[in-house]
Amino acid sequence: MWIHLLLITGSAVALAQVPQIAGLGLSALPLAILLGMLYGNLYPTKGNDEGAVNWCQRRALRLGIVLFGFNLSLQQVAALGWQLVLVDTLVICVVLAVGIGVGMRLLGLSRELAVLTSVGSAVCGAAAIAAAEPVARAREQDVAVAVATVVLFGTLATFCYPLIYSLCGWEESVFGIYIGSTVHEVAQAVAAGQSIGADAMQSALVAKLVRVMLLAPVVVFLGSVLFRARGGERRGAPAPLPGFVFGFALAVGLNSVLVLPQALQTVLQLASQGLLALGMAALGVKARWRSIRSAGARPLLLSSLLFLLLLGGGFVLNAYFYR
Repeated sequence: MWIHLLLITGSAVALAQVPQIAGLGLSALPLAILLGMLYGNLYPTKGNDEGAVNWCQRRALRLGIVLFGFNLSLQQVAALGWQLVLVDTLVICVVLAVGIGVGMRLLGLSRELAVLTSVGSAVCGAAAIAAAEPVARAREQDVAVAVATVVLFGTLATFCYPLIYSLCGWEESVFGIYIGSTVHEVAQAVAAGQSIGADAMQSALVAKLVRVMLLAPVVVFLGSVLFRARGGERRGAPAPLPGFVFGFALAVGLNSVLVLPQALQTVLQLASQGLLALGMAALGVKARWRSIRSAGARPLLLSSLLFLLLLGGGFVLNAYFYR
């Protein structure tokens, strides 16, 4: 099974380098879970395969999130000022509140699916969903549905930004902040920014990475407030916070105070993407089409609402702070 998982991961990483696919903002993570789902439904896993799949789903995924912290530094935040942190924080809070409220109360989604869909839209797509999954203790099917909706509407967003830019008349750098504070995935921020210009791409990437930096407090909030202890754990106690949250924060701190060689940074970034893709492939292998179909159109309705909220509400916020 290890060989199969590695082949799925390698294929996803290779496909993500294809210019036509990269231009859509599709990273190796959503491609890995999609390829994993294809494999898992054609060749369902057997009992002796569970060990490799479970290790990748848990250990590889969490280690990848820790290493992802080396993409970020506090200096990146300081470069664009306190307004950026405030805008990103407001975007995350509003999207989470609306998404969880509408998803559970109006659409009747499970708490786990509503939270995963909302956190994927609010923070950083598939990586945020992967980080929230251990705290939410969601089913593989919920993860797959949430990732699919994020991929769909994040890709759609990359085509919407150039049209909005042609109508609003903003400076490239300011519009890049709008992209980074509202688009779903890091790769989508790069793709959308590139379609505008070099200044837009740079500011979009920094703004997006600031949102990624807020992933740790978001997961802490989910574990301590939304998902209380269950089963044999002390009733009403906060759900145990996974150690990778603190590892992620430590990686950001180290990257902020240490000057790492460029070669080492490249290795850490590649290792992070590879481990995250490996974990997503394992999640996909365990997901089943019939369970995903049973979710119906409700997750799509929620994601479409959050997509419109990000584009419209994010535009208003950025106009208020930067225009």
